[in-house]
Amino acid sequence: MSTTALNDLSRFPIVQAPMAGGGSSPELVGAVCEAGALGFLAGGYKTAGGMYQEIKQVRALTSRPFGVNLFLPQSGRPADPAAVEVYRHQLAGEATWYDTPLGETDDSRDDGYDGKLAILLEDPVPVVSFTFGCPTPEALAAFARAGTYTIVTVTSAEEALAAQLAGADAVCVQGTEAGGHQGTFRDEPADDDAPGTGLLTLLTQVRESVALPILATGGIMRGAQIAAVLAAGADAAQLGTAFLCCPESGAHPLHKRALTDPLFTRTAFTRAFTGRPARGLVNRFLREHGPYAPAAYPEIHHLTAPLRKAAAAAGDAQGMALWAGQGHRLARELPAGRLVEVLAAELDTALSGQAHRSAS
Repeated sequence: MSTTALNDLSRFPIVQAPMAGGGSSPELVGAVCEAGALGFLAGGYKTAGGMYQEIKQVRALTSRPFGVNLFLPQSGRPADPAAVEVYRHQLAGEATWYDTPLGETDDSRDDGYDGKLAILLEDPVPVVSFTFGCPTPEALAAFARAGTYTIVTVTSAEEALAAQLAGADAVCVQGTEAGGHQGTFRDEPADDDAPGTGLLTLLTQVRESVALPILATGGIMRGAQIAAVLAAGADAAQLGTAFLCCPESGAHPLHKRALTDPLFTRTAFTRAFTGRPARGLVNRFLREHGPYAPAAYPEIHHLTAPLRKAAAAAGDAQGMALWAGQGHRLARELPAGRLVEVLAAELDTALSGQAHRSAS
């Protein structure tokens, strides 16, 4: 493993993924950092002020480096209003069932990006990562001047090259196994039938295309898997689903239990909850509405938000967005600090085994 600024951010090459929607609580981030890994807050779906309050909470919990993730403003053609309205009508039965109105879809498409940039440049944090696109070279240069390390989420070698050209410090290579949203730069319905590229293959493609440090993510749940991606050219591994079960995680208790519930046997990509492809546990809502959900992010996210909240309040996991990677059945209900310790010990064992086999 090469020595890079990415490696210098934490004792172990382990990163807790930013999980928008509540999973990446300040308590989780603080515990992860204190244990020797790199924790990440999720800036997505928060106001700029809400994000800043969470940053202050993390700073009160740890003096070690941590990161903040931002969603890029949605580019490309806007969603088809007619398609959104058709989906609204389809969800009328859900609104009746949960006795809640559907959300409004005319909210901003930029997730308060400029305001969040301004805060992070005025009061810098050690690391900022980006999802759903690549920041401008000017923005990345501004972060460099502020002393902030920048990471861009990529799902192809082409996206990695774009991030390198723009001036990112590193890329987060996201395999198709990852839970939650795919961080692809473009959201094309024509790509929905493509299975995507698995992490190890994608990691090799990116490693041979760019000279940047690489953070690997997608389905990683054990230290031996971290060793595998390090051997394949990554500088560190990012885990999301593995940390969802931790008591410090802000995920809903129903979501935590569902990860290892035999009732939920598989994951799938769906637009049903947000209008953008995201991997989650297959439940009733995903099965019934996934085939009809339009490519309309964040409009569908706003439309279904009250339904998801009402389902959680009613204790109905079948109506919630249960984001999870393909390795969800391997989740362990451990305190975050203890999980980091276990992963680090497993990694050490795996690396020792690799060294022994190489020597024999």
